Amino acid sequence: MTTTLLLARHGQTVWHAENRYAGVSDIGLTDTGRAQSEALGRWAAAHPVDAVWTSPLSRAVATAEPACRALGLLPRREPGLVECDFGVVEGRTLAEFEAEDPDRAAAFRADPVAHPFPGAEDPTAAAVRGAAALRRITGAHPGGRVLVVAHNTLLRLVLCTLLSIPPGEYRRVFPRLRNAAISELRMHPDGSAALLSLNVPCEP
Repeated sequence: MTTTLLLARHGQTVWHAENRYAGVSDIGLTDTGRAQSEALGRWAAAHPVDAVWTSPLSRAVATAEPACRALGLLPRREPGLVECDFGVVEGRTLAEFEAEDPDRAAAFRADPVAHPFPGAEDPTAAAVRGAAALRRITGAHPGGRVLVVAHNTLLRLVLCTLLSIPPGEYRRVFPRLRNAAISELRMHPDGSAALLSLNVPCEP
């Protein structure tokens, strides 16, 4: 019995408006991010799900809130869905880091898994914990439809892991997940997955 996971990146934050890495920093949504969250809520009202799971970071919980309100559900927080820790680049842009340390920035661009930012979480470990979180959610809702609100880098790493794509390719294969857009993932009982859609807007 397959389970459908509807993956959504949280709405825009103050840092993401400037393309700054937020990571594990608990940054709030912008007005645009709140509008994106309301759009996700309207989408959920028209495409009901059985449960809503989120990262514990407030930007993900706030993004899920309109959908939960529309469906009469409580968000279920999964620690394994928290964003990657980006170490010294938290709150900074890649361009700022590159100006300071061009060699390490070039190594990151070439293979962000083999050469993460200084002080960052091991991307391979993040992919493993994120994939395990999605498998736990799948096990809790066999045959169901579940909205999962999490983060750009973590979800891209997890998609690579579940789809047997080398994780070091995540920035090339999945350039970005759009804020509050839906990516549909079919999860099978054996832990394998199929990606049915990517970055589908909630509203035109």
